[in-house]
Amino acid sequence: MLRYLILLVFLLVPVDAWATVAQRIVSLGPINTENVFLLGAGDRLVGNTVYCVRPKEAADIEKVGTVMQVSVEKIISLKPDIVLTSGLTQPDQLKMLEASGIELLHFRQPVSFAQSCEQLLLLGETLGLRGRAETIIAELDKEIAAIQTRLAGLPRPRVLLQIGANPLYVSGNDSFMSDFIRLGGGTNPFAELSSGRINYERAIAANPEVIVIAMMGSETGIAAAEKKKWETLTVIKAVADNRVHMVDPNLACSPSPATFVEALKIIVGFIHPQL
Repeated sequence: MLRYLILLVFLLVPVDAWATVAQRIVSLGPINTENVFLLGAGDRLVGNTVYCVRPKEAADIEKVGTVMQVSVEKIISLKPDIVLTSGLTQPDQLKMLEASGIELLHFRQPVSFAQSCEQLLLLGETLGLRGRAETIIAELDKEIAAIQTRLAGLPRPRVLLQIGANPLYVSGNDSFMSDFIRLGGGTNPFAELSSGRINYERAIAANPEVIVIAMMGSETGIAAAEKKKWETLTVIKAVADNRVHMVDPNLACSPSPATFVEALKIIVGFIHPQL
């Protein structure tokens, strides 16, 4: 009888509760950090990078370097159970971490909202929080579906989404940022490009109706300078109509599934201000 009671308890308790999961985590990328907090496991983070600024609690966690250059010695000293790497983690440092015997979980920069959701599911599985990840994604899918319902039947203006300067980089088809335009009710005139590097002549020829700048320095930095540069090109419809906008790159350029939807709502407002 006792054997059957134990089996019954095992079947009734979620698998997540039985998993042996990492309790000490180091994150080497902003998306990884956001996803750990999103899953409710922020208290397990013992280290992250100086670029991990979302949510605000991430700023108080021990810093191990930048996304491009970390201190392997510092990471080892934190005694993590697992290190969440990013596509910008340097290969030589990956080898050093692997040689130390620390478990690594690799995450590349997602190229779509769907892929960012897949990464959240993988992280949830690894941390024993798969159910939590599935619930979050289902809720976000509902929010996106509601946005699509509101956008149904509306015109789809041409949108240029700038992500780099000197040279000019816009969202082509190789970035999840193209999803911002598509799901935000716009049309990407550069969707056919495998790389978003273009010149201003091509931008003028595309004649975007909305320009969104997702770069650092919205007040006095690069983004502000780019906005001024666009505003001199009055032949572009977006400029003539005063529809050149800036969005926080910490929100738009490194989004977890949740911050993707948050940024999408802002960009929908730029593309369809009537909503």
